[in-house]
Amino acid sequence: MAGKFDSFGDLLRGALGPSLVPADELLHLFAEDVVFEFPYAPEGLPRRLDGRARLAAHLAQLGPLLEFDRFELDASHVCGNVVVIEFTCRGRGVRTGVAYDQTYISVVTLRDGRIARYRDYWNPMIALAALGGAEALATSIGEEPAHV
Repeated sequence: MAGKFDSFGDLLRGALGPSLVPADELLHLFAEDVVFEFPYAPEGLPRRLDGRARLAAHLAQLGPLLEFDRFELDASHVCGNVVVIEFTCRGRGVRTGVAYDQTYISVVTLRDGRIARYRDYWNPMIALAALGGAEALATSIGEEPAHV
C-alpha cells in the first residue's frame, strides 16, 4: 500500500499492515530480541543493534539530530514472513538545516506479529551532510571522531 505518513511508526504500520501487532509506541512494533542492521552506516554510527533496549538508546541519540517532515511508502513486497519496503523520507539536520531527503530499501523479517530483524539500506552521504559530517556526528553521539 503506497501512501504518505507523518511518522516512521505509521509508515511501518502501513507497509506491514495486519501482519504487525497493534502497538501505540514505535518500539513495541519490534521483538524484544530484534536485530537492526545498517549495512551502509558511516563511521561513527553502529552497523548492528541487538535488542529493543539498544534500538531505543540509538533512537534517543539520533532523535534530537534529525527532524522529519514526512515519509512516503513507494512499495511493499511480501514473501512469507519477509517484507521488502521501498520508501523515502523528507527532513533536515536540526543543527545544520541541511536537507535529509533519503531513499530507503528495508528488508523486514516478522515473527509473531513483531519485527524480529530489520536491515536498513540508505545513502550514508545524505546522513553525513545533514548531520554536519563525521566529526560532528561522532561528537553529537559521544564517540571518537571518525575519519571518512
